[in-house]
Amino acid sequence: MTLNLRAVAPTSALLIAMSISGTASAQKRGGILRIYNPERIASLSMLEEFANAELPIMGMFNNLVMFDQHVAQNSLQSIVPDLATSWSWDEEGTGLTFQLRQGVKWHDGEPFTARDVKCTWDLYLETGPEK
Repeated sequence: MTLNLRAVAPTSALLIAMSISGTASAQKRGGILRIYNPERIASLSMLEEFANAELPIMGMFNNLVMFDQHVAQNSLQSIVPDLATSWSWDEEGTGLTFQLRQGVKWHDGEPFTARDVKCTWDLYLETGPEK
């Protein structure tokens, strides 16, 4: 049996390259994630931007409640607390009361309060004095 050197050389080179590149292409922790967004985001207000523009900034905000990220399909049963620790409906099922997490502060150190939640809902429903 004769060993064909022309067939062995490329195969050997490929195996060596694969073994070297396996360690060189390992992912590193940390760094900067850059996301392409075709829209120019005018503000960081999710209430003022349209749906596609808000996706990159969603991770910067907390919500009163959110869907459990470990559940495959969103439902009423997969709602979990975030800034609210609990919630309850009134007897008619028309009013919702949230208990807010204590010790939460804004980026400027001011405490997060029920007035902030009301202001957000007033902006969202366009019922507040500030439009």
